[in-house]
Amino acid sequence: MALMDSLFQQLSTVQDNTQPTPPTITAAATISPTTFLTVLTGNTAVGTINPPTTGVHMLAIVPGTTTGFTTGGNIVGATTTVANRAYLFLFNPLPDAAFTTTGGHYLLVSSTTS
Repeated sequence: MALMDSLFQQLSTVQDNTQPTPPTITAAATISPTTFLTVLTGNTAVGTINPPTTGVHMLAIVPGTTTGFTTGGNIVGATTTVANRAYLFLFNPLPDAAFTTTGGHYLLVSSTTS
């Protein structure tokens, strides 16, 4: 379920102390972030990210263990992750033939490796 678009500030890269703290969620094949920064626990590879809002946005996901992101769902750019490194994703809300069920897709923009 998408966040109400009026709560888009939770996805902003600039936040103040009135915004929610980054949640820690258990890694699963599908995850549902609610803020810009999300910390994962566990070692299940993530293949689908449920968009928390309807428009273009960016997410930072920090795995707590070595896991991965796969291309089985709405993620473009599979990678094995390194624990405690940030992985940035950009959401393209435009549906295309490859992502008709999710209504868009996440592009793996970058990851830190050192």
